[in-house]
Formats: sequence, C-alpha cells, structure tokens
Amino acid sequence: MIDDKTAWQAMSNRDRSFDGKFVTGVLSTGIYCRPSCAARHPKRENVRFFAKPEQAEEAGLRACLRCLPKDVARDDAAVKAVIDVIRMAETAPKLEELGALTGYSPTHVQRIFKRETGLSPAAYARAIRSERVKDALENGATVTEAIYDAGYGSASRFYEDAGKRMGMNASVWKNGGAGVVVHWANVETSLGTMMVAATDKGVCCLSFNEGDKELRERFPKADLLQGGDELQKLLGDVIAQVEMPGRPHNIPLDVAGTAFQEAVWQELRKIPEGETRSYAHIAAAIGKPKAVRAVGSANGANNVAVLIPCHRVVRSDGTMGGYAYGLEIKEKLLEKERI
Repeated sequence: MIDDKTAWQAMSNRDRSFDGKFVTGVLSTGIYCRPSCAARHPKRENVRFFAKPEQAEEAGLRACLRCLPKDVARDDAAVKAVIDVIRMAETAPKLEELGALTGYSPTHVQRIFKRETGLSPAAYARAIRSERVKDALENGATVTEAIYDAGYGSASRFYEDAGKRMGMNASVWKNGGAGVVVHWANVETSLGTMMVAATDKGVCCLSFNEGDKELRERFPKADLLQGGDELQKLLGDVIAQVEMPGRPHNIPLDVAGTAFQEAVWQELRKIPEGETRSYAHIAAAIGKPKAVRAVGSANGANNVAVLIPCHRVVRSDGTMGGYAYGLEIKEKLLEKERI
C-alpha cells in the first residue's frame, strides 16, 4: 500500500496515474473514489486510504457514482482498445462502434477516453492522421502520397479534417506557409506592446514586445500584411481579453499542434482564472505524469498568449517559473484575473 503522504498528494493533484493503485475513502460522506475523481476535495481528517475497493466496502463505504472507482482496469483496457482501433482504421470509428467494441455506452466511451487522453476519439483520430501527414511531407512525400499514407480514404476527407484542425491545406503546409495571408498589428496595452496576428480563420499569434521580425520567424513563407479590416474586427475583442483576462471568450483561433500539445492546451484552458497549476499537475491531468518536461515544452509552443492561458502554469514549489514575455507580464496577468 502506498504511504498516506504520497496518496494524499496524488489525490490533491488528481493524478490519474495512481488510479487502480488505491482508493480514497471519505468518512464524512461514506463514499470512496479514485485518486483522480473530479469531486471537491474533502478535509484531510475525513480521508482514509485503502489499497483495494473491497477494503473500502468492508469499512462500510460505497463506490462513487461519478468516478466509478471499481472500473479502473476495464476503463484502461477500453481506452487502449479504442486507440488501437483509431490507429488502424482508415476513417474515424463512430462512437456507436466504439461502444460495441468496449461494452460501454457511446457517451461513456467518449467520457473515459477524453478523461484519459484530453481529446475526444474524433479529435484524437484527426490529430493522429495530421501528424502522419506532417511526417510524410517533411520526408519528401507528395501531397497525394502523404494523404493516403496517413490512412485517409480520399483527399476530400483529409481537407475536411484539415479545415477543422490545421488552418491550411497540405500544399501550403509543405511550402512553409507560402500563400497564406497573415494580417498583424502592434497595439499598446497596460502590459506593454502587444502583437496580434490572424489568418482568415482566426488569431494565430498573440505575443508581447515583438514585431514583424519575430512573426517572420514563426511564419517564414507567409504573406505578412500589417493592418487590415478583418484584423481590426478582432483587435477590440483581443484587447478586452488581455485587459480583463478572466472573462470567457469566443475569439476564433488558428492554431494546431501535436495530439500531446493540444491535450496540454485544452487542460490549460480548464484552469480557473486567477489560479495556477504546476507542470506536474498538468502532466497528471492528461494522464502522462512522467511527461513534466514535455508539458513545459508544449506550454512554450503556445503561440497565442492569454487566449490559451499558459501564464497559469507555475513550478511545483509555487514559484512563477519562466514566461516567454517576462515574469512581470505573467504576474500582472494573474493579478488582473484575481481582481
């Protein structure tokens, strides 16, 4: 049995890597849960840890209906089976098919898969295929070869997915962004000079104290144009979000990363305004507790500061850690959110 100190820390971090290794008994409610259960944390004096669900039940506790702690092994097997099917299939399997495969309802398959990977099965399938296309193009394949080698049954299917996820078609991608028009502007904010850049799909870059030189490094072959009517429509919303960063927003984004990066970015957007999480916490939340350094890299690969709130991630000891645009801006963003 894991020692109580380690178990309490795992429960506090909702670390999914400890699911199945022990259960958390809450004496005040009579319920026991997985370490990763999303329910509100109880007081320490009301908690007791058990190596197995059966021991918790012998102590008079009943299983949580939210996290279903007795189904850990079955859930893990189901997620693995879904990943295997997605990787082998030409087209993304339907939820009904995944339900039949795992013996779960379609909605429950979606829920446990997203809990473990950070993505829905459909988003995971798009990410896997997009990564294959990237790899093929970078290794010299033609666009057609890359599309079919990645498992797409047709070019139209690839372009349909690309429109949902990548923001540019494969030919443009292969040519380093050639032909993509990116409008940009520098504006003054209370945090300093902010650069905003956008394609016709949405904001592709938000940074501080940068200009066209840094933008060119990000988009080496794109057609960079300063200003533009479409950008002006976005600027007001973006400025308002930076000045009041705790507000929810519907600002369109044109960003894409690997499946891992996107899982990290989705987790960042779940952090409540004004609060922080450690790199280790994010790694545990996406089911990759040993990938702390990779989480840091994914955090740094975020091109749209504030809109994807990478400023809410700190070191495990509570110190601010790094920030691409300086700790002063990071601290001011958090202060604005707390207000």
